[in-house]
Amino acid sequence: MTDDVEPLEVHIPIDGVLDLHTFQPREIKGLIPDYIQLCREKGIGEVRIIHGKGTGQLLRIVHSILSKDTAVRSFRLAGEGAGGWGATIVQLKK
Repeated sequence: MTDDVEPLEVHIPIDGVLDLHTFQPREIKGLIPDYIQLCREKGIGEVRIIHGKGTGQLLRIVHSILSKDTAVRSFRLAGEGAGGWGATIVQLKK
């Protein structure tokens, strides 16, 4: 056996919906800005980030990342039909 394990490459569809349930909190710091950039390149102007309700820790991390991202015009919690406070809607700059 070897300790040299290659990281698993995950393919995420760039469709304006990012579900964070399969990621560790430490992974999202780079994931969210990268995903936002790819959405902008595809002409997607709105992104829904699904972070879940839980304790709210992931929500706070996501909002902290979004507040520092210059590609983000605004963000808000999703309405009841889009996940309520378990998801965040992000408006991107053009």
